Amino acid sequence: MPKVTQQHMDARREQILDAARRCFLRDGFHSTSMQDLFTEAGLSSGAVYRHFNSKDEMILAIAEENMRDVLDITLAVATNRQGQSMGAVLAELLDVIRAKSVEGQDVAGLAVLVWGEAMRNRSLARKLDHLLGRIRVNLITLVRDHQESGVLPANATAEAIASTMLSILPGYILQVALLNPAVVAEVPDAVRALWPGPAGER
Repeated sequence: MPKVTQQHMDARREQILDAARRCFLRDGFHSTSMQDLFTEAGLSSGAVYRHFNSKDEMILAIAEENMRDVLDITLAVATNRQGQSMGAVLAELLDVIRAKSVEGQDVAGLAVLVWGEAMRNRSLARKLDHLLGRIRVNLITLVRDHQESGVLPANATAEAIASTMLSILPGYILQVALLNPAVVAEVPDAVRALWPGPAGER
């Protein structure tokens, strides 16, 4: 029997997740059955269960994929200490979210569904809290750098400032999910203006 390559396994997994995204956005998590997912993916139950044991596992995988780019951006900036303003970092995150939502992936819509599910699914809530915690740690590192350079005020803790800035993301995601994209098109530029770097640096 031919050996199944990792590339094939990864492609099949993404095929299943793409089908799950379409089903969840169309019908919601609870109205989507596993049979709906098999049909949407065009796969047998065995092929799907080889990758995911339940809808909950798919929901978590989708949430992790949605947050991966946000985590990667904050980690890269925090690690490399590139000297970007906090506004520039946040604006980059917003740009990624908007791009992935208008490219047909509807990251914003799925995020809102996942948040609602996390209100009743404590296991999912804990895992989302862990992911958000990693993003928050990276932002705290950036805030401290900016406080030390005098760009951000030192009379508030780095933790509080990071949490405040992180609070912008859910509001932006909700607007992208529910409103005309034109309504939020200028938000990244506004964030850059609100939190500029030192003179001449953006």
